Amino acid sequence: MLNLISIFIGIVAFVLAFVGLIPLVGVVNWIAIPIAFVGLGIGALSSAKGGRNLNTIVLVVAVIRLFLGGGFL
Repeated sequence: MLNLISIFIGIVAFVLAFVGLIPLVGVVNWIAIPIAFVGLGIGALSSAKGGRNLNTIVLVVAVIRLFLGGGFL
């Protein structure tokens, strides 16, 4: 059950991070990162790895996007 919750949170964070890939909308990644971090924590409590892996990928993509955009763009 925790894995399903983590996957749902990961999908929400992924949608936000995907929107954050658009130029001048990168600030949305500041919202996606904490959401994905919560999903990662919930996924770590689960015995399955799917939710944890999804949230890890979302975190990496959002952080790289913020790094490339200077933190705001």
